[in-house]
Amino acid sequence: MNANSESPLRSALLSAIHRVLSPIVRVMLAYEITLPMAIELLKRVFVDVAERDFSLNSKASTDSRISLITGVHRKDVKRLRELPDVEANLPPKISLSAQVVATWITDAQWLDESGQPRPLPRLTGKAGEASFETLVASISQDIRPRSVLDEWLRQGVVKINKKDEVVLVNNAFVPREGEEEKLAYYGHNLGDHAAAAADNVLTAGDPWFERSVHHDALSEAQVEELRERAAKLGMQTLTQLHTLAAQRADNDSQFPADLDFGSKKRFTCGVYFYSTDATKVAKK
Repeated sequence: MNANSESPLRSALLSAIHRVLSPIVRVMLAYEITLPMAIELLKRVFVDVAERDFSLNSKASTDSRISLITGVHRKDVKRLRELPDVEANLPPKISLSAQVVATWITDAQWLDESGQPRPLPRLTGKAGEASFETLVASISQDIRPRSVLDEWLRQGVVKINKKDEVVLVNNAFVPREGEEEKLAYYGHNLGDHAAAAADNVLTAGDPWFERSVHHDALSEAQVEELRERAAKLGMQTLTQLHTLAAQRADNDSQFPADLDFGSKKRFTCGVYFYSTDATKVAKK
């Protein structure tokens, strides 16, 4: 491909990246992440990606080669490659909370007749009685249910009714106040969405499911109606997927531990809805 034919493609890519980066920069500025800090982070990302995804014949790349393909100075490449890994899974306490909520909204033991998460007594009464204590204990014995309850009350995930029962306010773990939790999900969800989109752009194989529907010239009331409908349909989809994944995991656990079914995989499926003024399109 010559330079002239590549120019429109490169222009389209830069325009797309500009649109992708704009909301990321908005969050960075809100947390006082300045351009020099962002440049240092970007250098590290370039080095990490080049080393992981652009090696030759699966062999480790030299500092010089990474410098050549990224434009990062070789001395910086050497320094950055020696730093510890910064990518991590969701912090344990967040993963625990997500597991507890997921169990509460999908497992028949914790649902009412209509299939909704039922209010749970705060403390365990009779042996085997379903309660918030037994719900948390069914996921982990390493953390006190009271600690989970206090944190969830602070974040507005649950409330206590007049019967001293714990009522789930949100049908998903969406922290209202905990900034650490919000940022952890921000990286996890947006990162996996971007990874799926990148795979779909760069590979010609079977694409990941990544679709959207978009319309303009709607009234605010109409958009709000669609937003509520999207939230309901989205939760139904995510709940069904979680239930199916839990069933598959339970089936695997019934086999002897020494049986090897290959490397374990993880997946993320997300649903999002966004609206703004029709005139506020990304600037070229």
